[in-house]
Amino acid sequence: MPLTDTAIRTAKPRNKPYKMADEKGMFLYITPAGGKLWRLKYRVDGKEKLLSLGAYPDVGLKDARARRDEARKLHAQGVDPGANRRAQKTARVERAGNSFEVIAREWHSKYQAGWSDSHSDRTLKRLQRDVFPWMGARPVAEIIAPEILAVLRRIEGRGTLDTAHRAHQNCSQVFRYAIATGRAERDPTPDLRGALPPAKGGHFAAITEPLEVGALLRAIDAFKGTFIVQCALKLAPMLFVRPGELRQARWREFDLDKAEWKFWVTKTKNDHIVPLASQAVNILRELQPLTGHTEFVFPGARSNERAMSDGAVNAALRRMGYDTQDEMTGHGFRAMARTILHQEMGIAPEIIEHQLAHRVPDTLGTAYNRTKFLKERRMMMQQWADYLDKLKAGASVIPIIQGTRTLNYL
Repeated sequence: MPLTDTAIRTAKPRNKPYKMADEKGMFLYITPAGGKLWRLKYRVDGKEKLLSLGAYPDVGLKDARARRDEARKLHAQGVDPGANRRAQKTARVERAGNSFEVIAREWHSKYQAGWSDSHSDRTLKRLQRDVFPWMGARPVAEIIAPEILAVLRRIEGRGTLDTAHRAHQNCSQVFRYAIATGRAERDPTPDLRGALPPAKGGHFAAITEPLEVGALLRAIDAFKGTFIVQCALKLAPMLFVRPGELRQARWREFDLDKAEWKFWVTKTKNDHIVPLASQAVNILRELQPLTGHTEFVFPGARSNERAMSDGAVNAALRRMGYDTQDEMTGHGFRAMARTILHQEMGIAPEIIEHQLAHRVPDTLGTAYNRTKFLKERRMMMQQWADYLDKLKAGASVIPIIQGTRTLNYL
């Protein structure tokens, strides 16, 4: 006789477990502790098996019968319902283990050792804030381009187009890692090429926030590339010349005893003097035994007769984890210095502009000449190098706002 809700509800536990039969192989198993468990009895190749259908009252009589009927349909088709359930559970576990978030975190953990702390933190926070909530739980192999576009559109809708482009890039990196580790077959992000408006161009990417500058300087110190490239990286923020001027620097242009670098600026057709802080002189003296016998301070990797590649500094920044499109580029060291020297250190704009080898408008004090404000520039370059050392050490630096030509020491 089939069970009723009343019979099930009023059934009491006994000293030993017992069964209350329903129909079509289903019964209620009642334990001495009072548990009421639905079970289905069936046979496969003559062997009796049991399938759990849930526990009462979470699974009522009606739902238990529905689950029984689904299992019986599979059995009628020659499928063992118990084996089918185990296979589905295994698939769910595998999909969860291969979710976008799991793989993204694995990718981040694997590569973060080569990144700066600030870049590592920004990347993970971007994924946590803008990507994981919407597709983090999805199996990476099942994600399609429209799903990614929906995520990117949500970011773009906040008015943060640059962040949307960076998230797009991060997603692609995760998919490529999934492919390399055998958990996906393709990267769907190239299908979205052109789907987002281009990021605003114009200025070279540059870091101008002092705390992030300190993180960048520490990353440069930890750079694992060649000593020549590392020296160029160390000098780039300190001297803030144009990237081509730095990589094509020639030893004959330097007077280390006088702490000066004199060269011809091809862009403005002028002679230029770069006063060298003591830190810059020390870097150059350390490099001189290695490359001092060559023409170039930073010779190329393949030939001493050529200057270092024009992409070497940017390539090194990318190895350190910086996006040279949106975060930092070799040319960005100039914007870094120009911004911080004026806004944080209070140095007069005309002094900075002359050190940048710009043609200064008359309103700031006549056209460019190489010796203009040279005494002030010597002081500024040493002050700047000292300031960078403090940022690298993680010291708190108090901004000094100054509108005159007087230089201020920290």
